[in-house]
Amino acid sequence: MLDESKFDVHLKLWALRIPREHCKVASKILNGYLINRARVKPITEDPTCQENRYVILSEKVQNSDLSDIPQQKLDELNKLCKIEIVSYPMTLGYSYWDADYVLKQILPPGVEVPTSFETIGHIAHLNIHDELLPFKDVIAKVIYDKNYPRIKTVVNKVGTIANEFRVPEFEILAGEDNMVTEVKQYGATFKLDYSLVYWNSRLEHEHLRIISQFQPGETICDMFAGIGPFAIPAAQKGCIVFANDLNPDSVHYLKINAKVNKVDNYVRAYNMDAREFIRQLMTVPAGEINSESDVFNLKACGNSGTQANKKTGIENVGLDVEDKEVAGNITSNLEGLQNYCRNADASVTATKRPSDGCLEENGTTNSASGRKGKTSKRMKGSELPNTKTWEHVDHVIMNLPASALKFLDAFRGLIQRQYWKGSLPWIHCYCFIRANETEELIISEAESALNACIQDPIFHKVRNVAPNKAMFCLSFRLPEACFSAKITQSVQSAGEAMSST
Repeated sequence: MLDESKFDVHLKLWALRIPREHCKVASKILNGYLINRARVKPITEDPTCQENRYVILSEKVQNSDLSDIPQQKLDELNKLCKIEIVSYPMTLGYSYWDADYVLKQILPPGVEVPTSFETIGHIAHLNIHDELLPFKDVIAKVIYDKNYPRIKTVVNKVGTIANEFRVPEFEILAGEDNMVTEVKQYGATFKLDYSLVYWNSRLEHEHLRIISQFQPGETICDMFAGIGPFAIPAAQKGCIVFANDLNPDSVHYLKINAKVNKVDNYVRAYNMDAREFIRQLMTVPAGEINSESDVFNLKACGNSGTQANKKTGIENVGLDVEDKEVAGNITSNLEGLQNYCRNADASVTATKRPSDGCLEENGTTNSASGRKGKTSKRMKGSELPNTKTWEHVDHVIMNLPASALKFLDAFRGLIQRQYWKGSLPWIHCYCFIRANETEELIISEAESALNACIQDPIFHKVRNVAPNKAMFCLSFRLPEACFSAKITQSVQSAGEAMSST
C-alpha cells in the first residue's frame, strides 16, 4: 500500500498580517519575495479576523526581522499600513504533488515514469512495461488519485492481441469496474464498451483528415468501420455511408452511435467479412441485369458513343439491407439487398451522383462546404438519397493496418464496367511500415493483391506506433484494370436481339 504521509514536506514560513484592502499594493511591493509554488496562493484569509489577510513570504525569507527583504521595500510597506509578522508553517502533502513527482519517489531510479496514458472517456489506458509490472498497482493508484474525477477507471493491457476482432484484453487496476464509456470527438458522440470493441483516441486527426476529403452526397464504403469514427462524421457531413465490421459488438455500438448522432438514416451497418461486404455492394441485382432499360442503355451507349442521360422505368435504389448481428446466410443477405433495390420508389437520372447536398428537416439543401447549423439535427429519412453502389462509390476506407493490404484482392474484377458511372473510387488503405521497409515495397504488395498497377499513389504518415514502426495511409484511385472483363450474358443476348430488330 502507498503510505501518503511519506510525501509530506513541512515548510517554516513567515507571513505578514495586513488589512485586506492593502493586499494588492503590498503584493506589488513584495514582488519576488512572496511564496512562488504551483497551486499555492500567496494571499490567504486570516482565520482570526475577517478584515485582515495573510501575505505569505517566500522560503528565502528566513529571519523574523525581515532582514532578507531590502529596507526600501520595508519602508514602503510601513508607509502603506501597519504590518504584523507571524509564523506560518505549511505542509505540502500527497494531494499537493503531481503524479510525476510521486512516481519518481516510488519507482527505481533510472526507469521511465509512466505518467502519460490514453484517455477513453472516464477510462485511463496504461501501457506498463514489463520492468514496471511489479509496481502496476501503485502506479494505477497514483494515476487515479491525480486525475479523479475525470478518470474513474484505470486499466492495463494484458498480453498480446490474439482474437480475430483485434480487441485487447484488459485488467482493471484502480477505480470502478466499468468499461462502458462515452467519447466526444469533432462534434460527434461515441458510446462504446472498451473491453469489447477497438478504439484509438490518437487517430482523431486522421479521421478528420480523411473526412475533409469527402463532399456531401458522396457514397462512402467503410470496410472495417468499428464503432464509426469515420462513418459517423462522414454521415454528419451528408455522405451516404455503408459501414461494415466483423465484430458484432462493434456493429452494435455503430448503430447506437448513428442514432445518438441522429444520422442513422444515412448509415447502413453490416456485420460480415469485409470481402463479402464489398462483393455484395458491387454485385448487380438480378432485377437490374434483366431489365430492358439496362439493355436499352447499353444499346444507346453503343449507338451514340455516350452514356444515356436518363433511365425510363428504372426504379431508384435505397440500399437498406436488414442489418445482421453476425455474418450469416450470405445468399439471404444478397436477396434482401436485391429485393429492396427492386422496391425503391423513384426514378433518377442515370448519371446523377447520389446527392448534391444533404437535406435537413426544413427541406433546404446545403452546399459542399458542409451542413449548416448543429450537427445533431436529424436528417429526414424520407429524403435519404437512394444509392446504387454497383454504379458508383466515391471512397473506400480500409482501416485495418495490420492486414488491410491483403484485402485489396477483393477488388479484382469486382466492378462491372457496363453499369459503372463516373470515376472509380478512391481507396484509403492503412498499413504499417517498419524501418527496414519502403513505400515501394508497400505499393508492390498492394499491386500484387489488386493484380493491377497503381497510378499516382499518395502516402500519408499517420503516427509512430513503435520505435521502428509507423502507421501510414496509402490513398489511390482504384485502377481500371479492376473492372470486370465479363459482360453479363443475359444482357449481351438481349442487346444482340435488339440490334437485330
